[in-house]
Amino acid sequence: MSDKAESSDAPADWALTDEHEEKISFSAVAPVNVQVRHLNVQVVPPIYRGLFKRQAAVDEEKASPKLILTDINADFPPGSITGIIGSSGSGKTTFLNVLSHRMRSSNLKITGQPLYNESPSLSTVTHAYVTQTDVLLPTLTVRETLMYAAELRLPASVNREQRKRLVEEVIMELGLKECANTTVGDGFRRRGCSGGERRRVSVGIQLLGSPSLIYLDEPTTGLDSTSAYNLVKTLKSIAGKGRTIILSIHQPSPGIFFMLDRVALLAQGQMVYTGRVDEVMPWFETLLPPLPPHVNPADYLINAAAIDVRTVEAELESLARVQNLTNAWKGEAARRFADTKSPNIAPTDDYEVDVPRSGNAPIQRTARALVSRTFKTSFRDPLGLITSWIEAALMGISVGLVFLQLPESSSGIRSREAALYTAVGLQGYLMAMFEVYRLCVIEMPVFDREHGEGVVGVVPWLLSYRFSHFFLEDIIVPFVYSATTYWMMNLAHSAIRFFLYFAVVFLCHIASVTFAGVAVAVSRDLATASLVANLSYTLHTFACGFFIQADSIPIWLRWTKWISHLFYGFTALVFNEFHDRFYDCPSGDARTDAQCISYRGDFIIRSLAVPRPDNWRTIPLVAMLGFSVGYFLISMFILFAKKVDITMLGQKKNVETKEKRLELPSQKISKVQLIDVGLRNYSLRIHNRGSKTITVLDGINTDFEANKVNVILGPSGSGKSSLLNLMAQRLQSTWRTTYEADGQLLLNGVAADGNLVQSLCSYVTQDDDALLPYLTVRETLRFAAGLRLPQSWSKEDKIRKADEVLDKMGLRDCADTLVGGELKKGISGGEKRRVSIAIQVLTEPQILILDEFSSGLDAFNAASVMSVLTQLASEGRTIITSIHQGSWQLFKDFGNILLLAKGGRVAYSGPGTDMLGYFASIGFKCPATTNPADFALDVVAIDLREESMEKKTREKVHILTDAFKSKKQVERSFEGKLPPSELKKYEKRMPSIFTSLPLLIRRGWLGFKRQPEVPNARFFNPLGLGIVSAIYFSPLGFDYVDVQNRIGCLNEILPLYFVGLLVNVAVYPTERDIFYREYEDGAYSTEAFISAYTLLEIPSEILAAAMFASLAAIATNLKRSIAFFFITSLNALSHSRESLGIIFNTFFSQQGGLALNVANVLLSVSTFMAGLMSIDQPGFFKGLNRISPLGYAVKNLTPYSFRGQTFACTDAQRLPDGRCIISTGEDVLAIYNLEEIDAALNLGAIVVTVVVYRLIAYAILKLAKTRFRIRRKL
Repeated sequence: MSDKAESSDAPADWALTDEHEEKISFSAVAPVNVQVRHLNVQVVPPIYRGLFKRQAAVDEEKASPKLILTDINADFPPGSITGIIGSSGSGKTTFLNVLSHRMRSSNLKITGQPLYNESPSLSTVTHAYVTQTDVLLPTLTVRETLMYAAELRLPASVNREQRKRLVEEVIMELGLKECANTTVGDGFRRRGCSGGERRRVSVGIQLLGSPSLIYLDEPTTGLDSTSAYNLVKTLKSIAGKGRTIILSIHQPSPGIFFMLDRVALLAQGQMVYTGRVDEVMPWFETLLPPLPPHVNPADYLINAAAIDVRTVEAELESLARVQNLTNAWKGEAARRFADTKSPNIAPTDDYEVDVPRSGNAPIQRTARALVSRTFKTSFRDPLGLITSWIEAALMGISVGLVFLQLPESSSGIRSREAALYTAVGLQGYLMAMFEVYRLCVIEMPVFDREHGEGVVGVVPWLLSYRFSHFFLEDIIVPFVYSATTYWMMNLAHSAIRFFLYFAVVFLCHIASVTFAGVAVAVSRDLATASLVANLSYTLHTFACGFFIQADSIPIWLRWTKWISHLFYGFTALVFNEFHDRFYDCPSGDARTDAQCISYRGDFIIRSLAVPRPDNWRTIPLVAMLGFSVGYFLISMFILFAKKVDITMLGQKKNVETKEKRLELPSQKISKVQLIDVGLRNYSLRIHNRGSKTITVLDGINTDFEANKVNVILGPSGSGKSSLLNLMAQRLQSTWRTTYEADGQLLLNGVAADGNLVQSLCSYVTQDDDALLPYLTVRETLRFAAGLRLPQSWSKEDKIRKADEVLDKMGLRDCADTLVGGELKKGISGGEKRRVSIAIQVLTEPQILILDEFSSGLDAFNAASVMSVLTQLASEGRTIITSIHQGSWQLFKDFGNILLLAKGGRVAYSGPGTDMLGYFASIGFKCPATTNPADFALDVVAIDLREESMEKKTREKVHILTDAFKSKKQVERSFEGKLPPSELKKYEKRMPSIFTSLPLLIRRGWLGFKRQPEVPNARFFNPLGLGIVSAIYFSPLGFDYVDVQNRIGCLNEILPLYFVGLLVNVAVYPTERDIFYREYEDGAYSTEAFISAYTLLEIPSEILAAAMFASLAAIATNLKRSIAFFFITSLNALSHSRESLGIIFNTFFSQQGGLALNVANVLLSVSTFMAGLMSIDQPGFFKGLNRISPLGYAVKNLTPYSFRGQTFACTDAQRLPDGRCIISTGEDVLAIYNLEEIDAALNLGAIVVTVVVYRLIAYAILKLAKTRFRIRRKL
């Protein structure tokens, strides 16, 4: 870190030196030499098999193969650090993924293979990979995160004290001292470390394993120039100890570039140069013009190897230049690599995918660390911890109240059977679905990362996960449910029977959650895993003996009861409750009166087909324990055998000609008004529950002028993002986090309302999460244009504007490539960044705010974006952007600069041209050869790596901030500029629903076609339930046993509500989060969103309902008539179940697991109240039944299906007088108190509840964004 030069008269140059030496005490490692010869990677777009036909990855047009890497040759010797550079989309990340054997996509064609010490197997060497995105546990502190990483990665020879010392050394070396005890956070829902700090934590995790070979994908993303330099310096020192380090880097400063030992330059997937850094410039001397003075060599090379697609002329010129460079290197590569050993060329099918090695840590320590980590993260997230407890308590109380003090009558017996099924079947189902959600969303991403790194094995993870949750919920949840329900329901008064009841519920819970693990092992996608779990659980439910009498299951399916843990659980509870019990017979004593046979417990046990009516206790308990072990072993086997597949998406054929680019207009959206944005004593404090208040911004006074690009500089954690979020009105307090803001925001010198500021500005956030993965870049911009541009524009004008911006942002080459996501790779990270910026640039806002616009961009594309921003500023717009690494080329376009130090304190504010003169005047002179942006960041940086340097640099920063505080501020004039009251007419107008709704429907339809998980979830869940109903119930007969089976068949229509909720949980949260972002941008209204969601839902609902009704109602012979088919379809069509999902997933937007559990409990209670499971329920629940669509479903389906039916019985089922216990459908309706129900009226009520529930969902969504505000002190 730099020291201030001593000065008497004229200030000396600021000394840009760093005398710090890396002090991490790593152990010695075996050297690794990496060689790559003739490596080629081609992507063949995946073909998804839809429900009715094959469909390509993109739309109607056939997707074309895409070459990612072509004939790559390179050497990475031990003891070296190599930087892979190139423009966005040049193949840097793909090259790293292939080198690290992370590519496991079935649609890749790879020839050539890297060698590691002359072996094709990467598993022969210790290696680590730092991904481009940070996968961290947000509730752990930085120190805890690194300590657990050390526990999981370091070998047995490293004791606890050595591990702690190593962690502290990494914290100091990476400059994480100040945030060591800060929770990591996720930058979205949980605030904590800054993006740059999280990036360094990710690097630190991998360094702790002391690997021989380290891959890093864009490790400096989000870091300021000083932090980036220090990080690479640390890596350089580590490489000097015999390690091989390979990193991709998008915009290296000169200091970083010349710190590298070797460099590999890529252009459009082809190697342009690879070799020593000190030889790179001599190589290009004869191929390129001379390097201009003060130009960063890395920027110069990246620009030379980039394709400029902004104009036809520039594209042709750059293509010719890159082709010349590529051809020159091909000849040189043939000479350089001719004498070295080349690996065998292998086709894709033979490309080796290494099974990651288990970590070097002992299995006992690994398991102990995982258990400790799970306990800690659980207790740090109290709502997440008690979600399952809440479910058990709510479900227990609800079931207890619905079945409160059951009488010992005929209806009481039937209600007891339903209550016993609920204890194992329904309660187990709810916990299984919650476990699927928790594993898919929370647990598996971390496991997949650590398992893929060879750190955590499958067995230790499974054992530790189950062990930790055994104490957190596996005992608590069944006990809370059992203790609550058993005595409330008036089951057998016996302590022994209660403990047997608890034992069965406990074992069924264990079986259900381990069963959920199998579903998630099959697929990490929540929609697919839910589909697998739901359909499989449905099979268990049908075979258990409650809905259909076990001995009446078709003979060819009867064996399925023996492989259903629910069958053992349900029959065990039946035996436990009814064995040696007698109930109140109205005509006599059940013990002696033959007329009262149906009131004898043993008769009930036999009627429910319990295998051993005399003794059925031990066998079911042992069987359920065996099922739990079996599910555990199956999930273990699948996790071992099935790897997470990374799919590379292809490119859609471009049918547009280049000549069309010449027709693009330069139409302006609205008249530009000069708006100067001022901040006066602008402060922000954050208060997290259970912790102290943190000052993020401390009395900022600054001005951002129109006609200029206003830049905010500062080290990681200085409050840049917080300032922009506060200015753009994007901060919202939650129950966990409260924001307190002071000061004023001025527009043209007058205090302005926050809503006005929000309506005048567009905001580019630091992440690119608002991009839809199933759209191409061109489609993304065209939809954005359709939603954001003035309604007065024609469709053609909007399309031309979108294509104009697409060209300006240099996105022509990837215009027809899908955006993609984490597991389905599409465009590169830098290209995503430019798409996010392009969406906001489209609207040409009066004020444009950008958070780290150059993050992930190479020098060429950063300069291209800056030129667009400069053009917008020259039109009179106000551009405000933060930036973490500003090159010399970018600095020339900086208008005003706000320089922030740690703690949100101002070190400088004013014109960029005056900054160096100001610092020179207070004794900090920038050397003539130093990039001014790097200099500014260096002078305000605090070096935390050593105590002496920390003290010195803190004193320096205090001098800077105090000096600027005492500087006299220049009074500004706003003559000729409009006050806020007159700026309102320039606010962005949200489009009408008639404009936005058709676009949202079309966009949603593309998502439906291109994401097979969505139609699969919507179609196959109800279709699967209908098929299972048909094969188990078909054909229903007309005897005494079939009465129970018909009631069971009707009961199995009700689970469609759970299916709808599961689909909503899998689909809606992503749609909701994107809606929130686009709503804040003013893209469309809540009404448009909810209408589009509903209209897109209807066709699939109609089709699924018709398929279900034809199977569950007609095929089963419940009642074969056209009228009953449509009645069943209407009941199955009910949208109220998805409305319920919208309500709870909006209300509990930060706790999806809690939303799922509460909604499931509510649906469960509605199922009990519906009238088929609980006949004698309290009057309060009968009242609640009036707002339940399930109650109305039972009250129309049951009368329609039973009226006019007659039933026979066997001699054994007859009463002594020869009568059947039940002889007509009316007898059945009388038992369930449904004989006088108006079925048609209740069918109409179904339609009313659909509308009412969706209106409630709309109201909740409408209120969601205005629920919490920032607390302001005036």
